[in-house]
Amino acid sequence: MRIADHRSRVLEIVRKEFIQVRRDPRLLRLVLVAPMIQLIVFGYAVSTDVRHTKTFVVDHDRTQASRSLVEALTGSDYFDVVGTSDRPADLVRALDHADVIMGMEIPRGFAADLASGTGASVQLLFDGTNSNVAGIARGYAEQIVQGFGVNTLSTPISPPVELRERAWYNPDLASRNYNVPGVIGTVTLLMCLLLTSLAVVREREMGTLEQLMVSPLSPGELIAGKTIPFGLIGLLDLVLVTSVALLWFGIPLQGSLFLLFGASVFFLMSALGIGLLISTLSSTQQEAFMLTFLILMPMLLLAGFMFPVSSMPEFFQWATLLIPLRHFLEIIRGIFLKGAGLESLWPQFLSLVVMGVGVLAFAASRFSKRMA
Repeated sequence: MRIADHRSRVLEIVRKEFIQVRRDPRLLRLVLVAPMIQLIVFGYAVSTDVRHTKTFVVDHDRTQASRSLVEALTGSDYFDVVGTSDRPADLVRALDHADVIMGMEIPRGFAADLASGTGASVQLLFDGTNSNVAGIARGYAEQIVQGFGVNTLSTPISPPVELRERAWYNPDLASRNYNVPGVIGTVTLLMCLLLTSLAVVREREMGTLEQLMVSPLSPGELIAGKTIPFGLIGLLDLVLVTSVALLWFGIPLQGSLFLLFGASVFFLMSALGIGLLISTLSSTQQEAFMLTFLILMPMLLLAGFMFPVSSMPEFFQWATLLIPLRHFLEIIRGIFLKGAGLESLWPQFLSLVVMGVGVLAFAASRFSKRMA
């Protein structure tokens, strides 16, 4: 009977939370519409692919060979020639004014050197202000120029080693296939943090939290009633954004949906615990909102969502092990792109379980003490 009483009281709190969400149009839009908008915006905007790079060409040779090289460069989607000249100063001016990202200068005698088989030289200049774009554009340009040279040599030279490249798991090297699964984890984390922290603080501002504290509810029942609804909403958001990723963006899902669901449950425990912890540190919804983003931004930077963990200093690489989002991103990308199973992802699963239980237990104990 006692267990039934506990269950019924928790279910009443859960029911109350869902009624509040349904009656608040702004909160309902935040729960259902905001994740979709964020996923679509991030899916299209966050991309490391470099297309239609503005290019300036200075052709001193003016031969069929030099024109063919320019055509090879513009024949792909990677480069667009937006200016030409026979003066190097014009190329320098275009780079200085940020009118172009890359400049190519073809020297006089290019066709003759190419026909002789001794090799020809071409100068490529890049605007290094954005090092990521410049580095990727440089790689594309080098491949095109070198491929053009090999295909047009009068006497082809066989290389001593034949290099054959193949990318596994993401053959097209499409950054969207890598970024969108990361956005799924980020959006889920953001929703859980905001909903949990703001809901508890809103109760405190309205004075209804004190009414709940003097009711027969125990601290554990109140915490369960407050976190279960937002955990379910987090799972609903996960289903919605995953559906958009699969149906709208066409992201390949190679692994198990059941495994993804299990990882999401443990990840949501950590997210709900952090949100509950924020509510114990905030007195107003404004404070909770600001503290949420103060915590969220370092997590995004250190979790490997924007930058690879391997490129960080060693201290920060160890520090990222304490961030649940890092382990969840490794799981979700492994399931989506590699079809990885539990046999290879168990360290990340174990980390999520330990952190989820630990963070939620610590936040619950702090919340109980504040209620007392």
